[in-house]
Amino acid sequence: REKFPYHIDGVVVQINDNVLVQSLGVAGKSLRGTRALKFPPRQATTQVKKIIVQVGRTGAVTPVAILEPVGLGGAVVRRATLHNADEVKRLGVKTGDWVIIGRAGDVIPKVAQVLTRMRTGKERNFVMPRKCPVCGTSLQKEEEQVIWRCPNLYCPARQKNFLRHFTSKKAFDIEGLGPEIIEQLREEGLISQPADIFSLREENLKNLAGFGEKSAQNLLESIEKSKKIDFSKFVLALGIPQVGEKTARLLAREFKNLSRLEKASREKLETLSDIGPQTAKEIFQWFREKSNLKLIAALNQEGVKIKFVSFTQKMPWIEKSFVLTGKLKKFSRQEAGEEIRKRGGEVVNSISQKVDFLICGEKPGNKFIQAKKAKVPIIKEELFLKMLASTSR
Repeated sequence: REKFPYHIDGVVVQINDNVLVQSLGVAGKSLRGTRALKFPPRQATTQVKKIIVQVGRTGAVTPVAILEPVGLGGAVVRRATLHNADEVKRLGVKTGDWVIIGRAGDVIPKVAQVLTRMRTGKERNFVMPRKCPVCGTSLQKEEEQVIWRCPNLYCPARQKNFLRHFTSKKAFDIEGLGPEIIEQLREEGLISQPADIFSLREENLKNLAGFGEKSAQNLLESIEKSKKIDFSKFVLALGIPQVGEKTARLLAREFKNLSRLEKASREKLETLSDIGPQTAKEIFQWFREKSNLKLIAALNQEGVKIKFVSFTQKMPWIEKSFVLTGKLKKFSRQEAGEEIRKRGGEVVNSISQKVDFLICGEKPGNKFIQAKKAKVPIIKEELFLKMLASTSR
């Protein structure tokens, strides 16, 4: 690890014998003859300056340790999530404590241990607030959960984070409407909920700081373009708790249209792969909240059009899995993945015997070597484009 001129977080170990690899078979989705091994996380010692709480788009209130800045694995770490009040209690962390921090997967900073022997007596216990630090609403927690939430749908922190999620590349993908512009529009009272974005006019924008006639027109054109959206992206944009990209695509593929999804029972949702009881409960309850139905109605009224997959349309790559490697000329990897998913395929991150195709661009990585060893068909970009053209809807 220390000998490389760049940072790595682990190694891939492979058996260099195809016959033996085949005889070992597959565990889950990966070859038993190939193993990814993570290094123990790098660690550093620093002090907790204070513990704050932050409010997410779903109202989840998360304690965060603000740290004395410290270098760790090539990055300067200034804060680390403490996840929830139960985790704070388990760690026993207090404001003023000296702690050992690591980076989970060499990426996400976390408190690994409290150095209690270094306490001076001046440390202060953390107390989870009972009211939202932003809007003052009393926090709520369900019995079976550990997360405290702000139930106020109009909480400024919830609104800000929800709008950022709604306009992100994975959702409505409104180019030019980044976090700073969203905050500026909120401060000016021009938007407070997603539907307000689609009612913006040139006269609202051109007099704002940083906007001229041309930049205002560009943003309005981007907003107008985003009104036509794939069903799976629309589901993701709604911000339903525990529904990420993969679950949103699953729901879109299973229910085909919004009406069927709105009427889905918890029992039906639980029968779907990768959806457990808690996620099914969150989806079911979300569509029974009047405020959420009003949100959908307001988007419809502003001209948002959902692109559904009709019952008669064929999904030529259904149950086919793809891995992407190298740099593509025509698409970014995310755009190529979207084209695959439109045709029913799934994009996965690692090579296994269950992978149907490796899409290979310029300067491919180790996945190219893995695919050759596993005899996974390797498709270059030119052929991939022909495959897309022949299956376009």
